[in-house]
Amino acid sequence: MRFADAVVPAEWATETLVLAEFGGGRTETAPTTWAQGVMFRAAARSGWNHRFLNLRRTVPVSGRVRADLADVTRAIGALVSRHGSLRTRVRSVDGGFRQETAAAGQLPLLVVPGAGDGVAAAGVVAERLADVAFDHAAEWPLRVALVTVDDRVRQIVIVFSHSTVDAYGVEVVLRDLRLLLLRGDRHSARSTVGAGGPGPARAGPGRFRPCRGALGAGLAQLPQPPMTPTHPELTPRLRRGTLVSPAVDRAARLLAARHRVSASTVLLAATTALAAGRDGSSSCGLFTMAHNRFRAEYNDAVANLGQIGMCVVDLGDRPGFTELLPRIWRGALAAYRHAYYDPVALRHRLLADGHDPGTAFLPYYYFNDVRLAGGSAGMAPTVTESDLRATMAESTFQWVDGMARAAWHRLVHVVDEPGAVGVTVSVDTRFVPAESVEPFLHDLEDLLVTAVFREVSWPWTPSSRVLPR
Repeated sequence: MRFADAVVPAEWATETLVLAEFGGGRTETAPTTWAQGVMFRAAARSGWNHRFLNLRRTVPVSGRVRADLADVTRAIGALVSRHGSLRTRVRSVDGGFRQETAAAGQLPLLVVPGAGDGVAAAGVVAERLADVAFDHAAEWPLRVALVTVDDRVRQIVIVFSHSTVDAYGVEVVLRDLRLLLLRGDRHSARSTVGAGGPGPARAGPGRFRPCRGALGAGLAQLPQPPMTPTHPELTPRLRRGTLVSPAVDRAARLLAARHRVSASTVLLAATTALAAGRDGSSSCGLFTMAHNRFRAEYNDAVANLGQIGMCVVDLGDRPGFTELLPRIWRGALAAYRHAYYDPVALRHRLLADGHDPGTAFLPYYYFNDVRLAGGSAGMAPTVTESDLRATMAESTFQWVDGMARAAWHRLVHVVDEPGAVGVTVSVDTRFVPAESVEPFLHDLEDLLVTAVFREVSWPWTPSSRVLPR
């Protein structure tokens, strides 16, 4: 399926399309950002996992705005004009990658009829658009569908390619889209053309400081346990399971408000507690994705700037969960602030220090929370333990597509779900059995609910289940 330029995909031949015109000045080219370079090199080695990399978002259209098809189409065109990343392709050039931002063009918008508030139709079309890998060299890095009810656009579905936009950049884009819909082009958010296109792509050596005291140095603080396979390797190697849980969402927000940390910190602490507690670790290495916008000039940059930060957490005194939270908070914050480095330079440093870059991080844990900032904001209403535990019955578990390889043996991804959060745990089946994934997720939920009402002590196992290792 092709979504490039204004070429109509064959699958859309009998469907309604409109074209959003955009223009942003002159065509520009630039090297990829460090984050993009890592992504494209990894894809060249292992192929794309497009179901993970395609970022789906749905924007309900407020009843306060003019939402006829022509007005919404103009707003989408203005949005792409403002943000250079939304009209940027990435192409292979002389064995490397470069991004090219177009001066002008047309974005095809799929028009889909819906009923009621349009939510059901939006969900179906979001799955449809996200289920196709992007052609990063040929098509624009977003796909858009407009769900109409009674000649009015009720929902806007956008699927972004992670090749040029990260989760934080998506949030900036959606904020601007809402203002464009509400106020029109002249009164919307300030123009971000310069921030969204090749500008951040030029941020490399000489702009970001190198990785001093971060990933490379952090490894020196950690034991380097030999990773000897203890279980039969499955195909694909990494098995992934997802728990969608309203109880996790409510418990994490309550704990975050009580302890003055973020809900993301609470989830990172809980997953670390379970994994490290069962591993018997006295210290653990945590790798987290940072959006790299601590610098003022990148505050609202719409680009893929995310890089991996590392923190080392001391567990030698076997802290209770409440004691663990501030340690995770401080460690994660340091990791976010130090995640500016040239990945190629890091690889050379690892080699110089005697590490195999392909396996150096394998014994440790990876965590990535891609929820929108507002997705878990605010404190949940006070609840009793019995009421909160009752919501655990609403949780659902399912297996999702596995992965062929990863740099860590255990990975956790967190996403927004309606009235809940989705937590996906991926395990390398050479070291962690696939059948431990679902119990691990239910124990994570149990731990968080328990921690709302009482302290959870080492080894942080809230249930009587003993998982295989």
